[in-house]
Amino acid sequence: MSPEPQHFLDGRRILLVEDDPIMGESLAQRLAIEGAKVRWLSNGSEALRHFSHAAPELVICDIRLPDMSGEEVFRKLADGGASAPFLFITAFGDIDQAVRLTRAGAGDYMAKPFQMDTFLGRVKSLIRSRADETGAPVLGGTPEMLRIEAMLRRLASSPATVLLTGETGTGKEVAARFLHAVSPQARKPFIAVNCAAIPNDLLESEIFGHERGAFTGADRRHLGYAERAQDGVLFLDEIGELPDRLQAKLLRLIEERSFSRLGGEAILPLRARLLAATNRDLEQAAREGRFRADLYYRLAVVSVDLPPLRERRDDIPWLAGQFFDASLDRDRNILRGFSSLAIEAALAHDWPGNIRELRNRVERAVALAPGEWIMPADLFPQRRGDASAQADAGTLSAARDAAERRRIESALRETGGHVGATARLLGISRTTLWERMRRLGIHAAQ
Repeated sequence: MSPEPQHFLDGRRILLVEDDPIMGESLAQRLAIEGAKVRWLSNGSEALRHFSHAAPELVICDIRLPDMSGEEVFRKLADGGASAPFLFITAFGDIDQAVRLTRAGAGDYMAKPFQMDTFLGRVKSLIRSRADETGAPVLGGTPEMLRIEAMLRRLASSPATVLLTGETGTGKEVAARFLHAVSPQARKPFIAVNCAAIPNDLLESEIFGHERGAFTGADRRHLGYAERAQDGVLFLDEIGELPDRLQAKLLRLIEERSFSRLGGEAILPLRARLLAATNRDLEQAAREGRFRADLYYRLAVVSVDLPPLRERRDDIPWLAGQFFDASLDRDRNILRGFSSLAIEAALAHDWPGNIRELRNRVERAVALAPGEWIMPADLFPQRRGDASAQADAGTLSAARDAAERRRIESALRETGGHVGATARLLGISRTTLWERMRRLGIHAAQ
């Protein structure tokens, strides 16, 4: 086994629930020294309230808490869909309970007192297993996108049909390709079909194929997408646009895992895994009779909803950087990156076209930006010379205030609203933080 990296816990999000101030501070400080981002809470109610915001990779929890037991915290979070492993800290008399919780899927437990090195070893073991599952972020770094990415990784080895939903441009095909790339069939074909882009009279032939003479103009056998996908993935995009007649055929394809080419009698097996995507509310369409309910339930064995970009603004700089690197020709471009004003403008934009719009704007800016840095007008050329748009964008001072507000609010979320911890995280005094929060109209969580 290779040696543990020196900074293995760097950036790892850990939720510590411990009411003993001495032990809590000792564990929080040591984990922070190891590089972890620690949120220390003293009771179960706070842990339940802050869990969704913290999106921790590990929960370290005392079994005996002042308002409820650690077991209650674990079971309530598990019932709510949380999957982060728990490391329980327990007194000798609670060991039987800790063992029962471990068998229920908690992760591990440690009996007090314990050596700090042993404790860190257990933490790293649980974090390592979590890291092996999730890997480095690919779809985004916000808690919601990390949760979606972890779910897709878990689905990768399953044959279950997956329905990806979300607005146009949110990256449904990217998510489908990611799922395929981390699956055991990654080297097999990925066949994408846009059901809205192919004329209805040709769509059946394109999906299922046809034999020679099946219809006028069919002068040779044609293999459809279902056959060409082989042992890989058949991805049906814009599945909500599928005509009624083909909805019935697709239902039979899913149920029987077999099909025939148009004009043919041979029964061919469907070997590929089926993924589908839509920007429509198929559940509502099924209730209203605009989409087959039985097909909807077959498609939505697992449903994954991708949030719009305006709801995951913290991903905008990261995504913009990805698209910048992909578009840049370093032999021809003198560009060094995005100016702070360009990032501020991007963060203020609502992105109705979502990730697709961001990619297109970055590619255009890389191609046409005249200077070393991409400026707001390079991303949003329609604003150039528009006084009202420039007024909306605000002054440099306003842009700085907006950036400072976001950083403070992010730090407050990381520390659960604890002003002293937030000040330490930001490297400023508590008095300075209070003054800036007052000036920017920021209120600490109660």
